[in-house]
Amino acid sequence: MNKGIAVVEMTAGAGIDGRKPYLRINNVTKKFGDFVALNRVSLDVYEGEFVCFLGPSGCGKTTLLRAIAGLDIQTSGTIEQAGKDISDLPASERDFGIVFQSYALFPNLTVNRNVAYGLENRKVSKADITARVEELLNLVGMPEQGQKYPAQLSGGQQQRVALARALATSPGLLLLDEPLSALDAKVRVRLRHEVKHLQHKLDVTTIMVTHDQEEALTMADRIVVMNQGVIEQVGTPLEIYRRPGSPFVADFVGTMNFLAATAIGNGKVRMGNIELSAGNDGANIGEGTPVTLCVRPEDVMTRNVEADTPNAFEVTVQDMEFLGSFYRADISPRDDEKTVFLADLSINLVRDKNIIKGMNLPVAFPESRIRVFSQT
Repeated sequence: MNKGIAVVEMTAGAGIDGRKPYLRINNVTKKFGDFVALNRVSLDVYEGEFVCFLGPSGCGKTTLLRAIAGLDIQTSGTIEQAGKDISDLPASERDFGIVFQSYALFPNLTVNRNVAYGLENRKVSKADITARVEELLNLVGMPEQGQKYPAQLSGGQQQRVALARALATSPGLLLLDEPLSALDAKVRVRLRHEVKHLQHKLDVTTIMVTHDQEEALTMADRIVVMNQGVIEQVGTPLEIYRRPGSPFVADFVGTMNFLAATAIGNGKVRMGNIELSAGNDGANIGEGTPVTLCVRPEDVMTRNVEADTPNAFEVTVQDMEFLGSFYRADISPRDDEKTVFLADLSINLVRDKNIIKGMNLPVAFPESRIRVFSQT
């Protein structure tokens, strides 16, 4: 496999579970002067889907969200929502609700008035507004907080109010701009489950921007990994984690070992003096080509490794770090101490085999868990 960009394409008619695209982004480019923030980005988002834009700061994920919302109109390209071209529409004429990182609640309005704000602007009757606000506050678990002001609420409560306000007008599209990043860790974990449950219950098409890979892996139906204004890969959380399409994705999502090797033909590679079978990943790479071998620490096989186990070799434990539920070990091939990689060792394995620093033990790289990228 080449180390270039890998984008999972889906045809308009295929969809997810037979659904058609609700949002279509076609060759969208956004420039700020000479700087290209988005470079010909194309993506289909399906009805009821929860999609996460994931990437480091400056990758273009927030710029793409703002283009969808009409807050920063794209330089070129088109955006369609529910079959309608909204490319040039102002934000006020687009069908979406949005939750910002800063919540953006009105400090001088009660919770009830904050949630009702969009409905009041649409001249909805007072009785209908009251009923809708009550419904939404019940939905986000805050039925008794309607008369409070934002300053009287915790960060998690403020975020729930912001979510209720975004949903008040029953938008076709919900946009979340790093909505949980300002919260402490425990509240963030609890709220991400609540947001995902609420999205699934309402079946509202949702796009969330995040730089937190754990957040994306736990919440998204599909993840869009972005880097330097382009899409590197689109896939389910499992696809992104197990089959990263580029070295960037492999490095950004989860922990990955990157090891120098050389292709030797027939789907095999040589790492130092160790010959390994890389399966389909190495099949199309020419003999003698320098490659990067990728394997996750938890995929390094350390139990029941025998002499005839495929891709087995001896290693020396250079160091061990206790991480509560497992040990993360620095290990090296016995004949190559300069090559160091990580392996996760279970508590039971360390105890049963009395594994300590300096000990030799057999490991294996399962063929199905290896990724190979050409360095050329």
